[in-house]
Amino acid sequence: MKKSNLIFIGILLVLMGCGGDRSATDSLVTVDVTANYPKKELILQDVMDVEYILLETTDEFLTRGKVMDVGRDIVLVTNAREGDILIFDRTTGQGVRKINRRGQGAEEYLMLVNLILDEAAGEMFANDGPSSKIQVYDLLGNFKRSLPYKKGAFVSNLYNYDKDYLLCQDTYAADNTDLVNSFFLITKHDGSMTDIEIPVEKKISTVIMERVGNAVYANGPRNSLIVPFQGNWIITEPSSDTVYMNQPDNSLHPFMVRTPSVQTMEPEVFLFPGVLTGRYYFMQTVKKEYDFEADKGLPATDLVYDRQENKLYRYTVCNNDFSGRTEDVSQRSINNETAFYVTLEAPALVEAYGKGQLKGELQEMAASLDEEDNPVIMLVKHNVSGKSSYHK
Repeated sequence: MKKSNLIFIGILLVLMGCGGDRSATDSLVTVDVTANYPKKELILQDVMDVEYILLETTDEFLTRGKVMDVGRDIVLVTNAREGDILIFDRTTGQGVRKINRRGQGAEEYLMLVNLILDEAAGEMFANDGPSSKIQVYDLLGNFKRSLPYKKGAFVSNLYNYDKDYLLCQDTYAADNTDLVNSFFLITKHDGSMTDIEIPVEKKISTVIMERVGNAVYANGPRNSLIVPFQGNWIITEPSSDTVYMNQPDNSLHPFMVRTPSVQTMEPEVFLFPGVLTGRYYFMQTVKKEYDFEADKGLPATDLVYDRQENKLYRYTVCNNDFSGRTEDVSQRSINNETAFYVTLEAPALVEAYGKGQLKGELQEMAASLDEEDNPVIMLVKHNVSGKSSYHK
């Protein structure tokens, strides 16, 4: 069944003229991307729940700990270069299964750009960017079907939208000003697609390109344009001054407004929402500026909107379990339960343990580690209660 695509823009012109941190609509925030906001320090465990998973180390299950998705019972980790899919038990951290379907056959993938879990259906969706298709496997690694996506697209982000659909972010070309829609839904069953249309005056590429002789260099922000939030999806089209909330019926509603207009800035400063909680909206501004000779640029500012105080701040998030460590809350969210993950490498944990920098469960795990062991995965989860909790 094809979903309707309803866009809520009737009030947009009014909203664009509003000032301050918030409009009369409770959920809508206005962010001045050029303002110098005051600083605020937060403790990670005060605003999110934290879960540590010590990944079992065996000859078969050696990994650098790139987490692709997290289910109720399992965690999907990949060694992307080798094409390995490693399934770990979420409770014990033990290796359950190692799968590798890399190859050039019809039932294989060339590169694992994303790997999405549908635990209810017992399926994994492997996004093979170079082949412009999604390969579907069961949890034993058996091939089930292939879902080709639209020609010319490069799906850089993929999410489990609902039981029937995947939500895709298309960021194919370095200069993507000719692309009409950056987002689309693809059915899990036969690959049919529905565009999500976001109105823009003109498309603005986030990518900076520079030609030196016969070589072309390119760089740009790596922020995700899709953020799961309380059963909905926050979608950012960098060319638009409005960030939208996509609800389960696929209707779009204004969620956040940036000022000044990105259409008037040179160079542009983009606004990317990050982790969103009931109280705090974490986000990042990135300036479209890069020095290829110095290999330096894309200056970023971390911002947080405190809904309780109705104020915006520049922020630092400190990890209460790891003295001296701060966490990046602007990175890609995993799903509606797990906001993001952090790979804590064994050598760093062994060193921190020796210096007395660790506390609680993380300290206990580090006490048993060898520098050659697999990393500890820190899952940072949405916190409804406002109190931190720890799980193995």
